[in-house]
Amino acid sequence: MTAFVSAPERDALGSASKASLDPLRFCVYTTVAVLAWIVSAPVMMMAMSGLGFWMYSRAIRGGLTTTKCVLKRPRLVLGYLAAVFLAGAGGAAFKIAAVCCRH
Repeated sequence: MTAFVSAPERDALGSASKASLDPLRFCVYTTVAVLAWIVSAPVMMMAMSGLGFWMYSRAIRGGLTTTKCVLKRPRLVLGYLAAVFLAGAGGAAFKIAAVCCRH
């Protein structure tokens, strides 16, 4: 878990506050999964975005207010990850339906 902990912030008096959890890598992994959807299964999108959503929601409960992700706001990242999860679920359902409905 230490890979997700950012450097402690300094307050006005120069003392270090508690380090915040920034699960940026799950945002990055989800983006890679979206790009890889062209050649791989949407299940990977669901797995990575689900894991990222879980980690970001834990980080928000832990006090995360900004993130290094391009979206900057953790709640926007949650929306992005949820949308990717739903797109992956739709893609998986479409592929399953295509296989089941072949004649």
